[in-house]
Amino acid sequence: MAKRDYYEVLGVAKGAPADEIKKSYRKIAMQFHPDRNPGNKEAEEKFKEAAEAYDILSTPDKRAQYDRFGHAGLGGSGGFGGQGGPGGMRMEDIFQNFGDIFGNDMFGSMFGGQGGGGRRQGTRGANLRIKLKMDYLEIANGANKKIKVKKHITCQQCNGSGAKDKTAIQTCGSCGGSGQVRRVTNTFLGQMQTVTTCPSCNGEGSTITQKCGNCKGEGRIYGEETLSLDIPAGVQDGMQLSMNGRGNAGERGGPPGDLLLLVEEEKHEHLSRHELDVVYQLHISFPEAVLGMQAEVPTIDGKAKIKIPPGTQSGKIFRLKGKGFPAFQSYEKGDELIEVNIWSPQTLSNEERDMMEKLKNSNNFKPGPDAKNERDDKSFFDKIKDAFGN
Repeated sequence: MAKRDYYEVLGVAKGAPADEIKKSYRKIAMQFHPDRNPGNKEAEEKFKEAAEAYDILSTPDKRAQYDRFGHAGLGGSGGFGGQGGPGGMRMEDIFQNFGDIFGNDMFGSMFGGQGGGGRRQGTRGANLRIKLKMDYLEIANGANKKIKVKKHITCQQCNGSGAKDKTAIQTCGSCGGSGQVRRVTNTFLGQMQTVTTCPSCNGEGSTITQKCGNCKGEGRIYGEETLSLDIPAGVQDGMQLSMNGRGNAGERGGPPGDLLLLVEEEKHEHLSRHELDVVYQLHISFPEAVLGMQAEVPTIDGKAKIKIPPGTQSGKIFRLKGKGFPAFQSYEKGDELIEVNIWSPQTLSNEERDMMEKLKNSNNFKPGPDAKNERDDKSFFDKIKDAFGN
């Protein structure tokens, strides 16, 4: 089932400001919150769908990428790095990231649910953004790229706990390890119980008595990691791919951030790109244009031979079907377009000049009635539309 447009999910216009998006998400989150709709799977899916939409539209980088490329620009992923659609998202991720928007203490036991998600583990790591250079062949076929990045990585000495050893971790005395404190107040409607994050342990449910000497209690250190990245075919220059959990490690066992890859196309020595099509400028001599020839042209993955028929005019475009780029996450594929340019020599020998003078006066070398009298101001891509109707 295709994903719905994120703006449609939240009921806002494409240019809506951040505060309007937040307000709309809060309204939808309250309406479909699982504590208000116990056992309602449809409400749960809408709750997750709204959270995914808000994750994208509330993050400037992700929103810009989505506005430019749609769902394809997110690397096939949605909110929180993408778990295959709203149904694959975890409730704890939603509560941990956005619980403050609709209020951790708003529902609690008042509706018989778990409210703000309970105990949380550490602090989520920051996203990591890197630029990834790819040549034409890698873009056309997809590639596995191995790169070294400097980032926060999990401390191996304490396994990310931040404690000197297991005995240096104690259950929080204020919340008893739940990460929450509950308070009951009497109102004219009766007793109301609210749940808030424990201020003593910041919701982690435990405290550290002795910090790890290697990471100073953070559970992570700054280091270098070699990443193996599978990049799908058909990416474009400026496209950003999001890879879940490949960013900076979180503090004290918190979940890692995402890795954001900004694609940069490396220029090709002979070819250029127009959307899915590859363009090559073929230069031939005047005699070759008159007599015809067989030319060898470069392609993305090698070389190909094409036949130039006799009498080919400058500006003529030939097409090699399917020799362009594949569309991202689609079966569509572009072509290679070859534009013929007739090269004229700058200097001539006396013998060559005499030959040209004779040819110039020949009726066969005078422009025929089909030649244009006015200047041809059409661009290369206008000519493509005329020739191929695209």
